[in-house]
Amino acid sequence: MLAKKSAPVIFCVGLLGFHLLSAAQATCVAVAITVSDPSGTRVPHTKIRIVPAPDPAPRMETDDKGSLSLNLKPGGYALFAQCQGFKTFVTHIDVRDSKEVQTFPVVLQPGATFSPMVSPASSKDDLVLLTYPYHEPATLSPSEVKAMPHISVTVHNSHTNADETYSGVRLADLLTKMGAPLGSELHGEALANYIVASGSDGYQAVLAIGEVDPGFHPGEVLVADTMNGKPLDAHSGPFKLVVTEDKRPARSVRNLTTIELKPVQ
Repeated sequence: MLAKKSAPVIFCVGLLGFHLLSAAQATCVAVAITVSDPSGTRVPHTKIRIVPAPDPAPRMETDDKGSLSLNLKPGGYALFAQCQGFKTFVTHIDVRDSKEVQTFPVVLQPGATFSPMVSPASSKDDLVLLTYPYHEPATLSPSEVKAMPHISVTVHNSHTNADETYSGVRLADLLTKMGAPLGSELHGEALANYIVASGSDGYQAVLAIGEVDPGFHPGEVLVADTMNGKPLDAHSGPFKLVVTEDKRPARSVRNLTTIELKPVQ
């Protein structure tokens, strides 16, 4: 009798498990990504990256008509689009819980694609950039950094009691090119990210991601390559991290070799 009474219970549990599985499968919604140039012409074979990535990950490239169909769970995602001859496109999308197909248009602007060399560094002078999962590990040579748009800042060095004028690339600009969530992407969970800057001597400094974003913080954080109009010497260069709002230059990392973006665990 006990065996007969337990059978319906097992059957009900099985039905419940099937129902929960069906509900989990139903949480994904249909998404269409369309890619075009400013004239409205569709751009085929554009590489698409979604963070967090869908699981399992499909072939992330637009078809011959410049479209890509995906099934995503409702929520916020960072969307990256890259195609030869166009600037890398980065935006944030919010996928709603809906039965209708949600379309997200991407308009690529003509220009050079930022494609830093994949790590490991080929030279001890190269700067290593680690921004997983937003981009593969990459390196920049001194000449590549020199060719990027620079700004200048003047800071007071309390150790030498002298003003120093540095020229360099905004750290925010470097991280944005690596797909990091800055600007309009910097909200919610992304604000828990932080940056570790390391020098060749093992010295490290930590910055909150909000500190490097001009929209959040009034100061400047530079990857500097010149001081007072001259290239950094062997004692400080070829790169130096400069944080303008610090009253003491404790986070000015000399001989900067690695910049790593990390999430709070």
